[in-house]
Amino acid sequence: MQIYLVGGAVRDGLLNLPVSEKDWVVVGASPQELLDAGFKQVGRDFPVFLHPQSKEEYALARTERKTGKGYTGFECFAGADVSLEEDLKRRDLTINAMAQDDSGAIIDPYGGRQDIEAKLLRHVSPAFEEDPLRIVRVARFAARYRHLGFQIAAETMHLMRSMVARQELDELVPERVWQEISRALCESQPQVFFTVLSQCKGLEQLIPPFADGALLQRSLDVLRNAVDLQAPLAVRCASLLRHLDAKSAGQFCRRMKVPKAVQDLVLLAIENCGSVHDLPDASAGKILSLLEDLDAFRRARRFQDFLLVCAADGGSETAPDPVSLLRNYHQAAMQVSAEDVDETLQGKAVGAAIQRRRAAVIQQIIEGQAGS
Repeated sequence: MQIYLVGGAVRDGLLNLPVSEKDWVVVGASPQELLDAGFKQVGRDFPVFLHPQSKEEYALARTERKTGKGYTGFECFAGADVSLEEDLKRRDLTINAMAQDDSGAIIDPYGGRQDIEAKLLRHVSPAFEEDPLRIVRVARFAARYRHLGFQIAAETMHLMRSMVARQELDELVPERVWQEISRALCESQPQVFFTVLSQCKGLEQLIPPFADGALLQRSLDVLRNAVDLQAPLAVRCASLLRHLDAKSAGQFCRRMKVPKAVQDLVLLAIENCGSVHDLPDASAGKILSLLEDLDAFRRARRFQDFLLVCAADGGSETAPDPVSLLRNYHQAAMQVSAEDVDETLQGKAVGAAIQRRRAAVIQQIIEGQAGS
């Protein structure tokens, strides 16, 4: 039995980047041998085991054969006679097809180290075409490593375009695609992910409105602004989709099974960011109505995320900044409670009185700004 560190840990170690998790391949062993050593089997489709102490994943060396469509259309064979080189050959990119033994020596049968030096994302073998999810994964790796100067090899981009032309992205499980999109959105240069997918003609299949180059560019500009604001995932997604119409954005979110909280913020931004940019000329009543439409008094965290989307979107050259204005109006109005209105009021009258008091507080701020 021989055990090797593989994949991302080897790659990022050679790139002098932090290693967040470690994956291991076991060569020359059977499932029973690992079970006897105290490992716990967790893989259903192929033998993957958890180490009894570290809980890191150890997979038996395996080969794969394409038997059907999509991500799950593979037949795996794991046996004691599968070599390390055979296991590495099934991987997507050469930089992910390296291993390290317990002495620290790098096993690199497919030129991953050379491609790291050349800053290339290059497929390992023609078997790359068997898994359409690799199109999206390569785009994500391009976004992750663009700051280091990595580019996609011409022959790999050619394969990606051929796969897209055959409509193979339609075979993907939506949850897997969203997983890749969400991870890409959290990179330092997520716009590269969407640019790569656009270059291989895959983006218009995943998000059809982005076939419009001008709309795509505007959307990526807003996304870059969200990154500059160090915005969380939901804000980045809403910033990307901000300039789609609500129907198209909703279709994308439902098709990709985007989490409900993210979907809500996307649609909230599409429907209301324009009103924020018009805020400097709005009346106190209109401002209060907007805050209520945004459910800002009950869902303050979501409201702050919404403001971040509006800030990323920009769109107004007026001073003072409308996003800051709305934040100030909200903070002031939030201070109003039932204790600030006539204590003899009951039922709906209390809510109406709170509304009037909030509108009056907002009006005071408006008048103070006009007089300054």
